Amino acid sequence: MITAIVFIHADVARLSSIADAISQVEGVSEVYSVTGDLDLVAMVRVRSIDEVATTVTDGINTVDGVEATQTQIAFRTVSQHDLDAAFSIGL
Repeated sequence: MITAIVFIHADVARLSSIADAISQVEGVSEVYSVTGDLDLVAMVRVRSIDEVATTVTDGINTVDGVEATQTQIAFRTVSQHDLDAAFSIGL
């Protein structure tokens, strides 16, 4: 599984509807509205690097109101949530 983090600049007047549309793109697992220089961050979880390309270029970038994106590929995932689940004894 490949995880990509997509930083999104979008039309802030329509941020909610843009986020909703992005969340419907196949391969997008979550969309966050964020503070700072970005408007939205989308998490993409797919099986191949080709699917990342398709999800971002043919999906996210075609959503009306998306102005620019920057995609980062995650090498590894380290999460306390994942560690807790892996070592849980059913408590």
